Parts: sequence; structure tokens; C-alpha cells
Amino acid sequence: MKTSEFDIKHPYQATITRSERITDENTDEVRHIVLNVADATFHYIEGQSIGVLVPGPHAYGNENHFRLYSIASARQGENQDMTEISICVRRCFYIDEFSGERFPGVASNFLCDKQPGDFIQLAGPYGRHFLPPRDNTCNLLMIGVGTGIAPFRAFMKHIYEERKVWRGQVRLFYGGRTGLDLLYMNEKNGDLSQYYDQETFKAFESLSPKPHFDEPEEVEQTLKDNAEEVWNLVQDPKTFVYASGLSRLEVSMEKALTEFAGSWDAWKKLKQEMVDKGRWATLFYDDPQWTIPDDVADEVITMLKEEENLSHE
Repeated sequence: MKTSEFDIKHPYQATITRSERITDENTDEVRHIVLNVADATFHYIEGQSIGVLVPGPHAYGNENHFRLYSIASARQGENQDMTEISICVRRCFYIDEFSGERFPGVASNFLCDKQPGDFIQLAGPYGRHFLPPRDNTCNLLMIGVGTGIAPFRAFMKHIYEERKVWRGQVRLFYGGRTGLDLLYMNEKNGDLSQYYDQETFKAFESLSPKPHFDEPEEVEQTLKDNAEEVWNLVQDPKTFVYASGLSRLEVSMEKALTEFAGSWDAWKKLKQEMVDKGRWATLFYDDPQWTIPDDVADEVITMLKEEENLSHE
């Protein structure tokens, strides 16, 4: 992430108040980290991100390393404390494709190593397109992989705890490599499971068939298993679709929705209508250990490349 793309001139000082591992010791380390930002000028809304500044020096002479993290708290703050926010962080490592050497991810390891009482610097918040609608009769279709669940935790807290009543249908499709990788829906931290008694809420879990072999989550298959419900929601003009997570999720979604639509052209047309009306929002980030499989249809790859080119024009 290039710091030149974001305004980081006036960072906030934050204090780590809690850092809890929420995955099993036998799988990837993911931590729920609570930060206290005791500055009255710091405000955010659901769906926004904060930038973590890791002090250098770093490669290429950069003073700071910059990494975005979705805020996992509703606008009233963590546990209704407006000075506190939370983020979900997976400790990452990268393999050099030439040497095969393993390197720690700069920001994720910096954060996961921090202890309560430590200070860090934050910038932002950033982003305004990933927000829940104001109309409580709208439907929400949320699809997330890994730490991409974070903004949906904030959504759920906002619509069910702060707004109290949500009349539209809320559907969450979430993937993890193991049961404990379901993060905010696991036994240690049931922040999403508490909403199961809401009449409008339903969640669908997608697990990897072979987690110890690092195979990806079967989100695509879970979408297909519920094709009728998903497709009816997508076609409903009152449905807002949100997707967040690793880049492989984008490919899985596009494959499934292209199949539901009957053709790539049909899905492309409907998707563009949703984008134009503000009903389609995504937050994807790169997965350095994953490549597009050979069986992905050429038209899906073409569409994603076209969208990427347009976004840079």
C-alpha cells in the first residue's frame, strides 16, 4: 500500500487495550485487537477503514509502512465506548517466489506482537462507499472470507443493536479454513451468533474441505447450494451486496453469479446496474499465496481485468 495515496499528515495515537487470539493454536493466528483513540476529533462509520503506520526505516527508504484494516466496531465504539475501536488481524507471512525464503508481513506481525499498553499511530478513517443503507427495509447480502468478516461485524452491531429494528432480509456467507477460523462466530467470540434469533438474519458457513493442505474455502459451492435464495436477493432492487476479503473471493463470486445469470453478458449487465445504483460494494485485498485456478472461465477473468483497468483510468 502506497502512503502517497492517502492523507497521513495528521495521525492519531492509539493505545492497545486488548489483544486476543481468536483462532486455534493449530491454525493461522488471527487476533481481535481493541484500540483506544482518545481524541475527540476521531469519528467513523461502519464500513470504513483505518490505516496503521509502522515506523521504519523500511525498504526503498520509506519512513512508514502503511496498511489498511477494516474497523470491526459500530459507530458507537467497542462495547458502546466511543473512544475504542477494534480490528481483526491475521498474522501473515510471504514466500519470496525466487529464493523461497519466508518473510513476515510487516504490519500484521507489528500488530500481533503488540501488548496492552503499547502505543501505535493510526491514520484515517478512509472510505465511504462501504456503508449499510439507511432504509431498514432493504436487504443485505454479505459475503466475506477470513478477516473480511470485520466490517460485517460492525454492520450487524449497528443495525441490530443501535438501530434496533431491521426489516429487510440479512444474509451472511462466510468462509474459513477451519471452524475456529470463523472468527466472530466461534465459541470464544460469538459476536455474530448472538444475532441468530433475529427473524431477518441467516448465516451460511463455508469451510475448506482440506484445511491442513491449505485449500481455499468453498464459498462458491455454498453460494451454489443456496442459488435460488442468493439469485432472488441479487435481482431484488432493494438488495445491497457487500463482499470483503482475499482476492480469491472475487473470482469465486463472479463464477457463481455468472452461472446464476445464465451468461457472462447477463451478469455483467446486472452487476453494472447495481454499481450505478450504489447497491454493489467490495473490498478485496491481495493474497500472495494464491493464483487463479486453471478452471476459471476466461470471460470471468476478462471481466475482472476490464474492471481493474477502468478503476485506474
